[in-house]
Amino acid sequence: MPEDGSLPDTTAALDLDRQAALRTARRKRLFTILAIVVVVVGTLYLAYWLLVGSRHVSTEDAYVQADTAQVTALVSGAIVSAPVGDTQTVRKGQVVAVIEPADYRLALARAQAELGQAERRVRGYFANDAALAAQTGARVTDIAAAQAQVAAARSNLARASTEYDRRQRLAGTGAVSGDELTAAENQFRGAQAAMAGAQAGLGQARANVAAAAQQQKAANVLVAGSDVTGNPEVAVARAKLAQAELDLNRTVVRAPLDGVVARNAIEIGQKVQSGAQLMSVVPIHTAYVDANFKEVQLKKVRLGQPVVLKSDLYGGGVKFHGKVIGLAGGTGSAFAIIPAQNATGNWIKVVQRIPVRISLDPRELARHPLRVGLSMHADIDVGAN
Repeated sequence: MPEDGSLPDTTAALDLDRQAALRTARRKRLFTILAIVVVVVGTLYLAYWLLVGSRHVSTEDAYVQADTAQVTALVSGAIVSAPVGDTQTVRKGQVVAVIEPADYRLALARAQAELGQAERRVRGYFANDAALAAQTGARVTDIAAAQAQVAAARSNLARASTEYDRRQRLAGTGAVSGDELTAAENQFRGAQAAMAGAQAGLGQARANVAAAAQQQKAANVLVAGSDVTGNPEVAVARAKLAQAELDLNRTVVRAPLDGVVARNAIEIGQKVQSGAQLMSVVPIHTAYVDANFKEVQLKKVRLGQPVVLKSDLYGGGVKFHGKVIGLAGGTGSAFAIIPAQNATGNWIKVVQRIPVRISLDPRELARHPLRVGLSMHADIDVGAN
């Protein structure tokens, strides 16, 4: 080996080159493995997206809702019984409150009495109408009697006129005395007066018939077209009675549907007014979910598509199944008290969300009850139809 050490230097250089080549080969293998992993992962993701991901949209912005029933007082009064409280389960028709009924019992008794009075008054109308009809018939017979008197008076007048004329012709010959002529004249004048009286009587009889007919017509107006039951006065009294009965029944407040009592706002002795809200009843057995999806997720969402939901209350081990039953008519911001106004000033686009209503399986709700306001995770299979 030369003393200048040239051979060892050559060996060291060869070792360095060999190590560099090894490092380069190792780096290539790593990059190759990394590339293969990226390709495999990309392929798997693409396959997942094509087979699964593109068929589903999901959101965590979803909450349980229900068509809550508001229980209100339909009459005014003091609460004398409040048998239910918050969180208590009630059935449809169950008594949830009682309002003092004494005043309404008195109003019912008064309405019953007024109905009786109205029926008696209307029966009087019918009796009066019948009496006036009979009176009108009697007046018609008076006309016939007056006509007979006129005929008799006319006959007497004709006879008296004939006698008076004959005696006037004989008076010039001296065959008739002055007394006979005077008597005949008086008889003639009396017959004329009797005729005038008979005609006046006939006129009075006709006037009486006309007056009776008008009275009967006025009485008939009160009873025409109906019997006692259908008379307007009786109908009004009966309506007041029905209202009094309804008000009395409304002193007992009942649950409008099955559910859980919430926001109970009454206490015994409290005075409530008609229309005051007493409590709410939440029908948890008919709960649904309002899921707020981004507008970019709704392109393929259709009614009837199946939905899988999970609740934070029960965790991922419990799944609820439902279907899309409706999409809201607008975004939440569009119906806000102070809606967004983007017509002025600087504008920044914000992705909007539209509520999607999802029904739930009643059998699953019965096994795992939910409460209004609970958070849900909703996943819609948009490839179903």
